Amino acid sequence: MATCFSSSSSWLKLQFIIVVFLFAVISSISSPVNGCFTSIFSFGDSVSDTGNLIEISNLEIGKIPHSAFPPNGRTFFHRPTGRFCDGRLVIDFLAEALGLPFLPPYYRYKNAISEKFENGVNFAVGGAGALNSSFPGIYNPITVISLVDEVNSFKQFLNLRTDFKQLLRNSLIVMGEIGGNDYSHAFKQGKSIEDVRNFVPPVVDSITSSINELIELGAVTFLVPGNFPIGCSASYLTLFQGSDKDQYDPLTGCLTWLNQFSQHHNQLLRKELEKIRNLHPDINIVYGDYYSTTMRIYNSPNKFGFKETLKACCGTGGVYNYNLSRACGYLPATQCCNDPSSYMSWDGIHYTEAVNRLIANVVFEELMNSIHSLNNLCPALTINKLRMIYPKSEM
Repeated sequence: MATCFSSSSSWLKLQFIIVVFLFAVISSISSPVNGCFTSIFSFGDSVSDTGNLIEISNLEIGKIPHSAFPPNGRTFFHRPTGRFCDGRLVIDFLAEALGLPFLPPYYRYKNAISEKFENGVNFAVGGAGALNSSFPGIYNPITVISLVDEVNSFKQFLNLRTDFKQLLRNSLIVMGEIGGNDYSHAFKQGKSIEDVRNFVPPVVDSITSSINELIELGAVTFLVPGNFPIGCSASYLTLFQGSDKDQYDPLTGCLTWLNQFSQHHNQLLRKELEKIRNLHPDINIVYGDYYSTTMRIYNSPNKFGFKETLKACCGTGGVYNYNLSRACGYLPATQCCNDPSSYMSWDGIHYTEAVNRLIANVVFEELMNSIHSLNNLCPALTINKLRMIYPKSEM
């Protein structure tokens, strides 16, 4: 038998509780999402660069990167922003999902820290490697900035903050993707697969050393992406065009030995991350499985709405619409597809916004599922709202 309230006072109290509850729900849905992390700090290369390489290159005449020119940015920003993409990057989607603004590039605004960096900052630089520019055996023709330099810039930034311990406790650190350029520069300079494999341990060591350094400073939550399937990249497919037929995956058209190399990097990275977890059980380290996520798309492109997987949307012709010496954005030779959302590759190296969105969806779920403390950081209603905006991918 249902219980009835015996007095008008009890009924009024119930009404008040209902009103307060509904107000809380409505406020959660209509207000900006916040409370999970107060800020994001990002390190990496062109996969995450939101404008740093342009600022650094402006200091060197004749070295303005092609990300500074159209058609880069055409899909979302409708202008070039320094992103090597037609629109948003994975880091942009993660910021949106967590209710934070897009991360400003550090090297553009480093003299205006108090105004620009309250919700985090991006240290990623296009062309940057995990290894120092003086590392023997690799020449970086794009920039002298490495992951070590990015972390040092971050420490300089922290030195200006009296609250940096609290800041780091409430921040998400995105460490990468980084290391891809160390390998690509070596391959393009004619080094053999055996030689390049020798670079994997020091690359992974640079990543994990940077993480340990930030842990010592007080950081507690990390997202560490692995490498992409580089055997599916138009740049590598063009570089090694004419390889024996049995070196290609018959389903995807990707070069299998290069994808195996990516997996080798990822396996070693995951092994080293597990060591850090064992040493620091209170630290949250989430591995971002970029490889598996994108391979699911390559294996079933139609399922995800893609018509072209290997050929670049923006380029200068050829089998894969890619030419290293005439990259997307360098007019007038650039050819651009009509619908970037139907292409996986934007410029032969980087993904389109459509792919970045799918990757971000998966990464966000990995964050939510892997870090149990997020249930304390993020109210349940907030997490539910985020999952409504960025639904769990079928991937």
